[in-house]
Amino acid sequence: MQVKYNKLWLGELEAEKLAQEYGTPLYVYEEDVIKRRYADLVESIPYEKLRIHYACKANSNVHILELLRREGANIEAVSRGEVLLAFQAGFEPHQIIYTCSNITTEELRFLIENKITVNVDSFTQLRKYGALSPDSSLSIRINQGIGSGPHRHVVTGGPESKFGIYFSELEQVKRTAKRYHLRIIGVHQHIGSDVLDEAILIEAVKALLRTASQLEDLEFVDFGGGFGVPYHADEKPLNMGKLGQELARLFSDFGQEYGKQLTMILEPGRYLVAEAGTLLATVTDIKKTPHKTFFGIDSGFNHLARPVMYGAYHPILNASRVRGKEQVVSIAGNLCESGDLFARDRAITQCKEGDILAILNAGAYGFSMSSNYNSRPRPAEVLVCGSQSRIIRERERDALSPVSAVLHRS
Repeated sequence: MQVKYNKLWLGELEAEKLAQEYGTPLYVYEEDVIKRRYADLVESIPYEKLRIHYACKANSNVHILELLRREGANIEAVSRGEVLLAFQAGFEPHQIIYTCSNITTEELRFLIENKITVNVDSFTQLRKYGALSPDSSLSIRINQGIGSGPHRHVVTGGPESKFGIYFSELEQVKRTAKRYHLRIIGVHQHIGSDVLDEAILIEAVKALLRTASQLEDLEFVDFGGGFGVPYHADEKPLNMGKLGQELARLFSDFGQEYGKQLTMILEPGRYLVAEAGTLLATVTDIKKTPHKTFFGIDSGFNHLARPVMYGAYHPILNASRVRGKEQVVSIAGNLCESGDLFARDRAITQCKEGDILAILNAGAYGFSMSSNYNSRPRPAEVLVCGSQSRIIRERERDALSPVSAVLHRS
């Protein structure tokens, strides 16, 4: 993203022209940003046995998955559908790790039949797995009692979390696994999403390694993801260099004590794709009341749910006129809901009807959380590489168009 001639450019293409070519609302992803984030992550962690599993719930477009596969990533999936998308993108079963959450016996059987490594989430799942696949191996998701995140809905560890087997029950885990002749080859945790404090992540790593030391046959330790990106201008980015050095040191030291160097698995999602994505929308209405001014746009929280669901902040620019006289406005979507606001009382360059607004850092949990609420169709998705752009998901013609039927393959 850059500003030239007072207009927003994505890659080497003007945002307004992308909007004209493909229509709005429109998700645009910058390929170079995804590649750079992946390279930054890998290069920041000087540990030889490192494996990155992209948490594809952040953005499950098959073209994004293919791009990350070519860069060297693996996949972390949380549903049968995500596994099938990973297969479609060219991933092999050994490149996929699956994290359970209250899944059916049928879905567990699907994972076993497809030879997908599973992070079992509960004693119920552990017993079912043992009955379906005795004398096999699996990984255990542990709740270490540590959670973090900017909103309670994105905290995935700690006393209030639904995820994982509590660390105090490890001995019972071992006894249950032994009953079914199961070999525990991995241990997993995830403390939350959008974490920008390296100290919390390091604390969680140390706690998981203490648990790992009590398991004899491990091949990997999976620290999960949660690596955040700054959304507010005053937020500091995660110091990945500092975090990576400490991860490598802790893991190397642990390997010496454990007797072998284990594979380190990380599951970044947001970190790889959030900053690459921009949601473009057209200003369709400007309404002034005695109290407020509203810029109405042709999108809604059915396309980007994070503001209404988490109170999340996204930077918003007038892509048609980035700099200029500003006014304080609320930016409203087109859904019949009072909560359909992308921003409240936000300073933005003055707009006129037909201007293009750019909602930034929308590459993670944007389209993947979208819906047909109010029976409105979902937008198209476009991938930009330098001066080239290509459609990677066609716009739905109406709310009845199934997403699976409109995947556009190059």
